[in-house]
Amino acid sequence: MQELEYPFDSEYILKKAKSIKKALLEEKTTRIKKKIAVLGGSTTHDIVKVLELFLLHYGIEPQFYESEYAQYWQDAMFDNAALAAFGPDIIYIHTSNRNIQEYPQLSDTEEAVDFVLGETYRHYEVMWDKLQKSYHCPVIQNNFEMPAYRLLGNKEASDIHGRISFLNRLNERFYQYAREHNHFYINDIAYLSACYGLDRWADSFYWHMYKYALCLPAVPVLSFNVANIIKSVYGKNKKALVLDLDNTLWGGVVGDDGAENLEIGQETSMGQVYSEFQEYLKRQKDIGIMLNVSSKNEEENAMAGLMHPDGILKPEDFVLIKANWEPKSKNVAQIASELNIMQDSLVFVDDNPAEREIVRSSLSGVAVPRMDSPEQYIRVLDRSGFFEVTSLSQDDRLRSEMYKANLERKKEQESFGSYEDYLHSLAMKGTIKPFEPLYMARIAQLTNKSNQFNLTTRRYTQAELEQIAADNAYITLYGKLEDKFGDNGVVSVLIGHREKEILHMDLWLMSCRVLKRDMEYAMLDTLAHTCAKAGIKEIKGYYYPTAKNKMVEGFYALMGFTLEKTDETGGTVWYYKIEADYENKNKVIKVVEA
Repeated sequence: MQELEYPFDSEYILKKAKSIKKALLEEKTTRIKKKIAVLGGSTTHDIVKVLELFLLHYGIEPQFYESEYAQYWQDAMFDNAALAAFGPDIIYIHTSNRNIQEYPQLSDTEEAVDFVLGETYRHYEVMWDKLQKSYHCPVIQNNFEMPAYRLLGNKEASDIHGRISFLNRLNERFYQYAREHNHFYINDIAYLSACYGLDRWADSFYWHMYKYALCLPAVPVLSFNVANIIKSVYGKNKKALVLDLDNTLWGGVVGDDGAENLEIGQETSMGQVYSEFQEYLKRQKDIGIMLNVSSKNEEENAMAGLMHPDGILKPEDFVLIKANWEPKSKNVAQIASELNIMQDSLVFVDDNPAEREIVRSSLSGVAVPRMDSPEQYIRVLDRSGFFEVTSLSQDDRLRSEMYKANLERKKEQESFGSYEDYLHSLAMKGTIKPFEPLYMARIAQLTNKSNQFNLTTRRYTQAELEQIAADNAYITLYGKLEDKFGDNGVVSVLIGHREKEILHMDLWLMSCRVLKRDMEYAMLDTLAHTCAKAGIKEIKGYYYPTAKNKMVEGFYALMGFTLEKTDETGGTVWYYKIEADYENKNKVIKVVEA
């Protein structure tokens, strides 16, 4: 829904919230359901109302628990039957500098200032620890915005008695906690309020009249930012950019002006704008965002433009380059197909409003930001929150190279007459082991991102996975796969819980980029051996159909399971008897097991 895409009209959203919600609920789309507890240090009603809109837009259907006014501490720290019964999937703590109970006094010694700082920080730290112990779910915590006035003027930031100094030091302690706790996320209202304008953000009228810690028009800005964190936690981020070239990555039309006359580089002000944009995109690649091109151009001209000596991005920075005269909507769809990702994983970036509208109307789920002014390209992309980072694994950083290697595998496959010969030629090596801390972030990502090959479509936070891994009632396995083209990273995850001599499969998923390479058989082999050692004689598999996982409805049959029953929704239950003389099904992957 365009009304909820950045840059949005906050006043319109606040005014039309009911009709927007109605339109969202009428959309025929599959959404995951999540329980969100909002614990406020100030009024939160409108924050919750608008947060719901953004989450629905992102494919998350929220149910909310909302604390009473300024009861965040009491709800967190003391037994709360209502919150416990609610059972939150995620907790958002909305506090601000209005909730700071004590600041340093000008007469305080350095030791006294440090004491106040420590006590203020501990007020929050013990709360976070208690919430984690009680609810085992992710926590989102506001940091602190700057104060509305500076008693010491510019010295407020450097003098230890200044409130700016105090809040900066307090924020840094919050950040340190976040660095040490993977289930904990900062909602950066210090940055949001600076972008919005602190004088407007902290308009005291809204505090004294309604006990809002920020002005009402800024509520959608805050809610949007929280929604981006939540959708990232639950795997709703975009994965790839599809970029136009002419007047998007450089100024000018390469086919008409020639590569040598493009505006890129330090010689002109607009050239600098495009260089800065290319540098920003290259940094997106560094965090695992795949860069692709869809351009109406002769391929020779497109490559000449990308080889411009002053360009930051070069052909090797892109996974796929589609430079032709086909409709861009067709190219974008083909890019999704060749990368083997869903179309709703893509962001299409083009300066031409007509091309944007064609892609928007033709390809459901593709994000199409409004890119009207080159000077604003970075701001629009950056603040749209398409790629909000809540975790960053080594696999993320190497994603582009992994997908490039996959394309090379496809090319090589075409040269073999036998698919089995092709698989043997890959010289594949697999590592299959119980969950380990080193890969827990990646495993959590996979459970939230994988849709096509996810038999139960269950989602887990990292905190939940850590609990499961430590519980002897569960069997967990992750699988890494590498071959002569490179390392695919963690590509498969299994979770099963034991009931006497039966293992019930809670989760079986794989990354689509390694399908049909016998990794599924290798995982089953290891699972069967692990079960046999534990005295488990039967595995029960479950398939829950969704709009995106139909491709695996027959998976258990292919694995040799026997159908037990089918329900009215198309869901199925399967069983597999583990024989004493179990013979491995994988014949092509050399596996290192636990």
